[in-house]
This record gives sequence, structure tokens and C-alpha cells, in this order.
Amino acid sequence: MTKFTAEDKLAAVQRYLKGGESYPSIGESLGTSTSVVMNWVMQYQHHGVEGLLKKSYTSYSAQFKLDVLNYMNDHGTSPNETATIFNITSPALIRKWRMQFESQGIDALEKKKKGRPTMKKENKKSTKSTPVEGSVEALQAEIERLRMENAYFKKVECLSSKQGKITKQDKAKVVFELRSEFPVNALLKLADIPRSTYYYWVSTFNRPDKDAELKTLIQAIYHEHKGRYGYRRITNELKNKGHRVNHKKVQRLMKELGLKSIVRMKKYRSYRGDVGKTAPNILDRNFHAERPNKKWVTDITEFKLFGEKLYLSPMLDLFNGEIITYTIDSRPKFSLVKTMLDQAFERLSDEDELLIHSDQGWHYRMPQYQHALKGNNVSQSMSRKGNCHDNAVMENFFGILKSEFLYTQEFESIEQFKQELAEYIDYYNHKRIKAKLKGLSPVQYRTQTLKAA
Repeated sequence: MTKFTAEDKLAAVQRYLKGGESYPSIGESLGTSTSVVMNWVMQYQHHGVEGLLKKSYTSYSAQFKLDVLNYMNDHGTSPNETATIFNITSPALIRKWRMQFESQGIDALEKKKKGRPTMKKENKKSTKSTPVEGSVEALQAEIERLRMENAYFKKVECLSSKQGKITKQDKAKVVFELRSEFPVNALLKLADIPRSTYYYWVSTFNRPDKDAELKTLIQAIYHEHKGRYGYRRITNELKNKGHRVNHKKVQRLMKELGLKSIVRMKKYRSYRGDVGKTAPNILDRNFHAERPNKKWVTDITEFKLFGEKLYLSPMLDLFNGEIITYTIDSRPKFSLVKTMLDQAFERLSDEDELLIHSDQGWHYRMPQYQHALKGNNVSQSMSRKGNCHDNAVMENFFGILKSEFLYTQEFESIEQFKQELAEYIDYYNHKRIKAKLKGLSPVQYRTQTLKAA
């Protein structure tokens, strides 16, 4: 390989800067590559003539090499650009340092001593580093080891309580935090991770988080819905906001953030009413409705608060799962259902042909109830005796209501409960999205469908 003096390099640079020749033509005339000439020009532009006087065999410290790699990593510069900035003669050196660091860690950047140590020195070192069993030094070493284990596992336990599984990245963070207090080698052995893995993660600690904006959005959606959303609903909500993200990535980021849906599992509870005059099961578990006000379902559920009982009677539209209306009272009297029914009928038009399905509760077998339906040209349907699955959609709503609302909050009074209930049902209708509604809330889905029609 041809060696070039500072004068040769300066002459080549001046030829290029005059504008008459290109990098390839200058390189060809000098018998060198285009990249070499380009590097000379960049060195000259950044550091002047001094940049061309740099000796090829400069000795660089491990810290300097690490600073160079961190700069390149943080600023996204190429090896050529980084070499120019730090006045390093060859970008190939930086590529070599990067490969060494990624494969063997920071130790590979240390300057190697020529030759190899004699066996005597190694024996002396090993003898010196191993204290005699039972000695003061051995006891001190054991105390230090136990102190290190205690500090390490305390931090690991704190992380596991927040996010469950501990990753190698988490272990590297713990080792990094304890590195000034305990030897890194001992910590790595305790954490059971390779040195190269540790130094790889250390190199990423100062990188800007590419998912920072997405994490902020996920947290905002999670807290807006008071922890009721899991990763699937949050994925749909992100999609509604114009962010197309894979649900698995959302699940991973939520795990990193320690976010988890607080909703409990839903359980069906059967209801056994008295046998009496009933209507046939016309609905027959066909819970699909092609338009609003085609099929409604209703039922009553009970809350126990402050030693009292409250009874909720809602009406739900099977088209979009929207709660049409509801009433609440301290007693399950007939007026609870009758008032709810009168409010719901205000939504009907003359063109609607409606079917209302319920269980066999005594309210729905009352002549007044059945006359009210007939008076509004509404067909009546009832579940089979003791079969809650015939009214599964309504049962499912009660499960969601109690899981997302009743079990997740503390109430100071009955009045506050009623106020919060009204806010939740408004939220359920207008904001809470559903996968089967194409990621829209019930009201959004109804509005969009009617517009399309």
C-alpha cells in the first residue's frame, strides 16, 4: 500500500477543492481509493492542515474509543463522519472498535500488552486473590458477597413486582446501577449474563427511546379509561387515533410500563324465577340486529352498598350494545321497569318493528308490562326458565359494569355512586370501544352506520 506524505494529501485536497476533478479521478491518478481521498478532504475541512498531519499509528485509550462509539450511536453518524469529527485517520478503525465492543465488551477496547504473563506471576496472583479459609479476609469477602447478593436481588425483586418477568436488559440495568459499589465481574456472575450482553445494553442506555411517543399515548389511553382497557382495546384506540401498531408490540410496551387491565373475570349467574305466564323465546340467542331499534334486551341487577341494596334496570340495543336508558331504585318494584320502559319508547319511530327480550322475572310477566308492549306494537320474548345464556348479552353487560365500575372504585355515599354510575354509562356508550364494532364505541358505530345508509 502506497504511503502518502502530508504534502501529497494537501495537494490532492487542493485539486478537489478547485472543482476541476472528482474523488474517483484523483484517487485513480494517485493509485488509491475514492474513500481515502474523500476522507482527506473531510479531515482538511474540519481540522485544516493539522488533520492531514495525524500519524497513522496513534494510540487511543479505551475511554476515547468508547466515547467515539457512544457519539456515533447517539448522533447516528457514519464511521466516515465520526472519523472526521474526531480526527481519526481511518474509519476502518472505528468499525473495528465497534465489532470488538459488540462481541467482547469494553475489555476488548483496552490496549493489549505484548507477550504473555509468566506462570509464576499467574500463580502469585491466584494465591494472593484467594484468602485462607476462616481468616479475617475470607470472612470479609463472604460478608461483601452477601451484601452484594442482597443489594442485587432487592433491585431485581422490585423490578419483578412491577413487570413480572426479568429480562437480560433489566439485569444489565441492575448491574450498571451497582457497578460503583461492587466488582462488575462478580455482579455479572451473579446475574448470569455474558459480559458482551451487559456492555451491549449499557451502550443503549443513553439512546433516545424510539417508542417514547407511543408509550405516552398508551399511558394516556390507559389512564383515560381508568385502567379498564387491556392491550387489545388500546391497540384499537391507537388505530382510531391514526397509529397502526401491532397488538403484540402494544402488549410488550404495556408490560414494560407496568400497565395491566384491572378488569376481573366475568361470571354468569343464573336466575330462577317463579313459574307463571311467560312469552316464547323468540330471540333464541340470535343476538345480531341489522339496524337500531330492532332487538332490545333488558334485565335487573343488584348492588350492595353501605348496608343497602340498589336495583338497576337498563335497556340495551343489540345492534350496537348501547344502553338506551336505565332506572335505579332502592326497591325492585314494578315502577323501576315501567319508568325505564316509558323512557326507552321515546326512542322509537312509527317505522320501527321492535322485539324486547328478558328473563322470566315477575316484572316482565306483569299484565301492565305486557300491555305496554302491545300498546307500542312491540313483540315480547323471554329466556327459558333458569337459563341465563338466553340473555347472555345483558348478563355480559352486568359483568363489565361490575368489573370496570363497581369493583374498581370506592364510593363515599349512595348519591355519589349514582352520579358515578351515570358518568360510567355515558362513557360506556360514547367512549368505550368494542372490537366487534370495528374499534368504535356504540354511539360512534350507530352514527357512522346511519350516515352510510
